[in-house]
Amino acid sequence: MEIGFVTALLGGMLALLSPCSALLLPAFFASTVGTRLQLLAHGGVFYLGLVLTLVPFGLGLGALGSVLISERGLVIAITAAVLVALGLMQVFGIGFDLARIVPGMDRMQRGASTRTGFLRTLLLGAVGGVAGFCAGPILGAILTLALAQGSPWGAGAMLAVYGAGMVGPLVVIAALWQRMGDRARRMLRGRSFTILGRQFHTTSVITGTMIVAVGVLFWTTNGLVAMPALIPTDVQSWIQERGALLADPRVDVIAIVVVTGIVLTVWALRHRRRSEPAHERDADASRPVPSTSKR
Repeated sequence: MEIGFVTALLGGMLALLSPCSALLLPAFFASTVGTRLQLLAHGGVFYLGLVLTLVPFGLGLGALGSVLISERGLVIAITAAVLVALGLMQVFGIGFDLARIVPGMDRMQRGASTRTGFLRTLLLGAVGGVAGFCAGPILGAILTLALAQGSPWGAGAMLAVYGAGMVGPLVVIAALWQRMGDRARRMLRGRSFTILGRQFHTTSVITGTMIVAVGVLFWTTNGLVAMPALIPTDVQSWIQERGALLADPRVDVIAIVVVTGIVLTVWALRHRRRSEPAHERDADASRPVPSTSKR
């Protein structure tokens, strides 16, 4: 089910750039958060809000999927059909807002508009995970995949990955927002185009096509079971062997020494740069002032 987690990650990234709300959150973070450290802190709080809303959905759907595990063939058929339908809806710009059916979302949306600081960021994350007309089919597709997981923890992890797909680009774009030109922002927003008199959007078409492709794969690979692993088996074995080596206490000591040396080196270089201007000022002050004589 690795492809499912990859789909969840990409789905979160594309949900952030959906036509209805493209770059609204990065613009907000760039305008309200000062330093990069503050931006990272707000990004972590935003992700916490996403997790608090999304992961319970995943756990519930995973539990339901585990009950239906005996009807695997039916679950696969329904999941594939729903994914294809949601993908086509996304392509044609037909959306829905799941926040309208979630209890308490209206109150949290009002709170996000009136609060300030980290509380506002937390509420934005809680609401942003499920709100959005354009992103509705994307979240619906990820929830459908979560149901097909057949495991509460696997489904919860998939929704957490979906949230990470949203918050990662959010922090990066917000950090670079002031350096971006109009052209770069237009590229991130995508563009609209018309075919046979109907208007489409590039982001929606790309996202919808991806969802349809996953639906077809889900059907043709028996619920992605027959799908080749993204990481080959020999590579996974090599990683496990190296992971066992890292458990050696001697490796831990060496790692601590190396990290400590790097930290001390960086601190010394920064301290040296800060102290250089003071030495230069002292040197200038100690120089004799040339005397001037009047004739």
